[in-house]
Amino acid sequence: MSSEKAFGLKNTRKAMDASVHSHVLHSLGKEFENTDHKDLGRALALSLRDRLVERMLETRNRYRESRSKRMYYLSIEYLLGRCLGNNLYNMRLYNLCKDLFQGYGVDIDEVREAERDPALGNGGLGRLAACFLDSLASLDMPGCGYGIHYEYGLFRQDIRNGEQVERPDFWMADGMPLQVARKDQFVVVPLYGRVEDAHDAESEYVPMWLDWKDLVGVPYDIPIVGYGGGSVNYLRLFSAQSSQNFDMQIFNQGDYLQAIRQKVESELISKVLYPSESISFGKELRLVQEYFLVACSLRDIMRRYIKLNKDLTQLPDFVALQLNDTHPALAVAELMRMLVDEHRIPWDKAFDLTRKTCAYTNHTLLPEALETWSVDLMGHVLPRHLQIIYEINRRFLEQIEISGAGVETVRRVSLVAEGDHKSIRMANLAVVGSHSINGVSKLHSELVKKNLFPEFYAMWPERFNNKTNGVTPRRWLYKANPGLSDLLCESIGDGWIMNLDELHKIEPLAEDAGFQEKFMEVKLANKQRLAALISRRLGVAVEPSFLFDVQAKRIHEYKRQLLNAMHIIHLYLRIVDHGEYPAAPRVCVFAGKAAPGYWEAKQIIKLVNFLGNVVNRDLRAKDHLRVVFMPDYRVSLAEKLIPAADLSEQISTAGTEASGTGNMKFAINGALTIGTLDGANVEMREEVGEENFYIFGLRTEEVEHMLSHGAYRPKELYEAHPEIREVLDALASDRFSPGQPGLFAWIRDKMLWEGERYLHLADFMDYVRTQKLVGQDYQQRELWAKKAILNTARMGKFSSDRTIREYAEDIWGIKPVPPEKDSSKHKSKS
Repeated sequence: MSSEKAFGLKNTRKAMDASVHSHVLHSLGKEFENTDHKDLGRALALSLRDRLVERMLETRNRYRESRSKRMYYLSIEYLLGRCLGNNLYNMRLYNLCKDLFQGYGVDIDEVREAERDPALGNGGLGRLAACFLDSLASLDMPGCGYGIHYEYGLFRQDIRNGEQVERPDFWMADGMPLQVARKDQFVVVPLYGRVEDAHDAESEYVPMWLDWKDLVGVPYDIPIVGYGGGSVNYLRLFSAQSSQNFDMQIFNQGDYLQAIRQKVESELISKVLYPSESISFGKELRLVQEYFLVACSLRDIMRRYIKLNKDLTQLPDFVALQLNDTHPALAVAELMRMLVDEHRIPWDKAFDLTRKTCAYTNHTLLPEALETWSVDLMGHVLPRHLQIIYEINRRFLEQIEISGAGVETVRRVSLVAEGDHKSIRMANLAVVGSHSINGVSKLHSELVKKNLFPEFYAMWPERFNNKTNGVTPRRWLYKANPGLSDLLCESIGDGWIMNLDELHKIEPLAEDAGFQEKFMEVKLANKQRLAALISRRLGVAVEPSFLFDVQAKRIHEYKRQLLNAMHIIHLYLRIVDHGEYPAAPRVCVFAGKAAPGYWEAKQIIKLVNFLGNVVNRDLRAKDHLRVVFMPDYRVSLAEKLIPAADLSEQISTAGTEASGTGNMKFAINGALTIGTLDGANVEMREEVGEENFYIFGLRTEEVEHMLSHGAYRPKELYEAHPEIREVLDALASDRFSPGQPGLFAWIRDKMLWEGERYLHLADFMDYVRTQKLVGQDYQQRELWAKKAILNTARMGKFSSDRTIREYAEDIWGIKPVPPEKDSSKHKSKS
């Protein structure tokens, strides 16, 4: 860690006490004795920010002086989680501040609970981005994130009468003490208008983008501190504001309200995460959001680059852009526009620079999730970019036609989908405009090459690679599970915090009775905390000794929460109708949000809640089964659910999940996994051992064969297996919807439909058999403890530190730039 002498503010108890008191008085305008938990949390956050800003400026100067290449991560979302506790842990100030606040007569953990989660993300995509930022800073890598400063998050989820109800998530209601406004570094973003053809004195084509409306992007920096506080990078988020220039023509005509309306509409762009696309205005707003992200980021990056490097032909030597899925794919067209239109670089050279600068990560295999934008909409919002995309496409198709590509290949790789309603394929734009295309697990990366982009892979096999996802051990073990963290540090030291591979040192302790007892005591304490939370929030009593079976993730048919619910119905019916009891009593916990317009997903939430109402009130099931749905899933709730889980449900249809990172978080915290051979489950099973992983269901190739050959026969499975019949018939009745017969009959109908592409019934019986084995193993306490310990011990590969090192070496070409006294920490981590 760099010397404290380099900074004006010390990290001593005396200095922190002085800072907190100063901010209470001068920033909050209060007397100390009149503060509440929110006030103290804000004063502490401001005290940390003061220290972080000092280190952030030192880090920036260090990168600048080294003339290092920098990586810029472009993502439409970042699911950061609460920042106060994370900063305390990474700066190694938690214990100091805990003692300090005890002196005030205050529990610092209660203060931390008062902080809102920054609602800047939706799910795995945003949480992965946050883990990457943590690893970049912890590894002293010159990189930062770019995103949008949403005023409202996705939504806050309430459950009323069993149904999801969306409420506005105004996460900024209490402000965000950590962020630093950079209003002097605003950028201007052009939108709409028209393109007029023109030529310069040398008869070169010089298109003129005219009559565009301007929008202002104002940056806010959130410091991202690495473990130990040696390096502080940042996440730069842009807030949309109207240009100070009202449309003077409207204003002069006396329509002041119309001028104000345009200002308000401009600022809608950063108002809410993921606006509804069910209406045309929602679609347009989403496209404008994506361009706003790209335009602000690139304008800011180029301004910084030109300040230090005049030669734009060296851009790829100093700048790496990572596109996190297709949302920032417009970066390809925008960078081309800047190079060609603004800097007059010839087209071929500009495209070579663009391709060498950009890299693209694919996160989905679902065709409907690959973004497309109608040509009409693109031309309306971004007329010059549409021209550029068409020109990229023309030159690209000419090139491959010369090389002998057939008509079908040309059709599939074209950036423009032809037809009655032409559209731009953003994934194809990202592939053509990038020097690297990566998937996020070994299986996913192979499917990207084989199924998603086979023609591109045949052309450019060297551009395709895999970067298996990882999670930061600082948040997801060190901070989220202090009991287990303390046990690990006591047993093997604290080296695992920066080198997760060191967890393997507990392997020899997996059969040690004393260590098993301590490990399971930590798990029980976490389960007791979760049980208390469930009781407080839902009024449902759950027994901590039960097996805690958890499925926490976005609600989607391919993730198959419905398969889990069907198994619960099976267990319940065996108990009440057949007198057969599960080997281990279990608490089944669900959490996750459904997209507001996704009817099926919202109905699955309703089913789980109705199921819980029936099961939890039935005395016959009381000692064997409980079902709860935890509302408003977010990072801070995940930090309570994950350490308490005994069993992690990762049961997506094989070949549909790109990677998953929740699976990794659960396993690192000692949960065993029941899952299909999908996403990163495949690699996790290889690492922890198949005897410590509960695999069931069809393999990817079996799923592909069944779907492509029309070989799925759900009605035959219904007739052949009384267990399936019993579950589906119960769903079709009013057994789980008293007074509302047929409420869930649609599920039975859909499960029996041959076009049901997630193959629930094909995997159901194997799932039931595997769950039975889970219950039997859980009853063997020493066996279960051994398996759980080995899961934790063998998850070293799945640190985001490893993932970032691979990106840095294979794609970005960046290297650590540590503080002088920190250089040794990189020698043993490569």
